[in-house]
Amino acid sequence: MKNYLVGSGHTWKSGEKNHLLCLSLPKTVNCAKACFMDFKRSELTEQVAATAKEFAEKNIRPHVMEWDEKQEFPRYIFKEMGQLGLMGVLVPEKYGGSGMDYFQYSAIIQEISRVDGAIGLSLAAHNSLCTGHILSFGTEEQKKKYLPKLASGEFIGAWGLTEPGTGSDAGNMKCVAEKKGDKWVINGTKTWITHGKSGDVAVVMCRTGEPRTKDNATAFIVERGNPGFRGGKKENKLGMRASETAEMIFEDCEVPESAMLGKPGEGFIQAMKVLDGGRISIASLALGIARGAYEAALKYSKERHQFDKPISEFQAIAFKLADMATEIECAELLIEQSCDLKVKHLPVTKSSAMAKYYASEISVRIATDAVQIFGGYGYTKDFPVEKFYRDSKLCTIGEGTSEVQKIVIARQIMKE
Repeated sequence: MKNYLVGSGHTWKSGEKNHLLCLSLPKTVNCAKACFMDFKRSELTEQVAATAKEFAEKNIRPHVMEWDEKQEFPRYIFKEMGQLGLMGVLVPEKYGGSGMDYFQYSAIIQEISRVDGAIGLSLAAHNSLCTGHILSFGTEEQKKKYLPKLASGEFIGAWGLTEPGTGSDAGNMKCVAEKKGDKWVINGTKTWITHGKSGDVAVVMCRTGEPRTKDNATAFIVERGNPGFRGGKKENKLGMRASETAEMIFEDCEVPESAMLGKPGEGFIQAMKVLDGGRISIASLALGIARGAYEAALKYSKERHQFDKPISEFQAIAFKLADMATEIECAELLIEQSCDLKVKHLPVTKSSAMAKYYASEISVRIATDAVQIFGGYGYTKDFPVEKFYRDSKLCTIGEGTSEVQKIVIARQIMKE
């Protein structure tokens, strides 16, 4: 008789009646399929989401357009989020973090992004990429040194994989680290890096082997102020303008052996595992933007009158709203499934790629329809949907384009 784990955490034997689901598990059931989801949010997740929502409404919404117009990265707001525990959501309490799981993390990113996608993007990159990489692959000494400062917001984290000539072709990176004595010397440029200029610490993937081989890269932790490491060009972007995107330039930048994450040659494999969680982040970001656009459009459609009735009563508008609401629900379910697999330490590559792909695509569609519902007003900066429209597009590009997600999904289903 075999045992199977069920979503409640209880171990059920095959044939034993599950009083929650009123069914018996057949002897041939696959263990992964037996991990049923509870669709009701936990009390903790509800509380965390409410806290993030309240913070965003009070501290972010009044400044959204000011930051966007000025392309201002509001460093102070991240320090305030650190005091609330939002900068180290997944970091264990022993390292100064909140010790929460991906359900709470996703809820936080959604609520912040529902108000401002740019702040949501920076929060996601800090938590899942830089902080997440050190948490997953750092030594105990590295974790004690960096995680408390990252979790508090004292440090802003950056993560460097992409280069000017190697976007999706990350295996052919040109940023090189060479061993010289007891140190490593880094030369090269990383581009499209969130917090490339303002980040206090960066996790950087550097080529240490032959191009396009699985063991060709190594990850290093590099602190701002390290000689030979500086920020470069800041990008002037369509959307997400309050989230800083810039180059990181390395010129004979020396780092000690203790700055290495894991072993030589493990960097690319580490990066792919980090991106599995990063896809959940971007999916949550996209869903938050979609919700913000939908809620604004729904409210406006009830207030705007034409031909003596609210435009929400016209079928053309009502059908758009119905599509938007349905797509939001579908994206949420894909994200919840990914979070469920992640917290149970089950394979999440396919699920997170599906969530990222679908959520980012529907975010663009929903933001587009929101602008259409607002009509001419939607094309102005006096109303929120034009910013959701601009911000949403990044979600189909960042941390792997929609096309890359389809490649990932296709490869996974071919293995099944």
